Amino acid sequence: MNVPTEHLLALASILFALGVAGFLVRRNVIIVLASVELMLNAANLCFLAGSRAWAAEGAAGGHPIQGPVFALFVILVAAAEAAIGLALIIAIYRLKRTTALDATRDLEG
Repeated sequence: MNVPTEHLLALASILFALGVAGFLVRRNVIIVLASVELMLNAANLCFLAGSRAWAAEGAAGGHPIQGPVFALFVILVAAAEAAIGLALIIAIYRLKRTTALDATRDLEG
């Protein structure tokens, strides 16, 4: 069964919108980082869907491997963002005893 590219792009846009909503509405740092990860995964889905559509058209000069390579780079950036973000969350929690974003406005002890 082959899912149409339009459906994949619609799913990616829904995931991205949910990520933006979570990023803007929530006050918990962990939820905000999860929302950023959701937006990055939506971008990965767009890269892969575009690559599949590009290969199906038989476009000259383009390689069907470009989408997965870009997706791999996004996954690597997301992994680094998660590691650094979690380290910052732990540091903030040790300092403030909360993961609320409002507590990070002033980071003085």
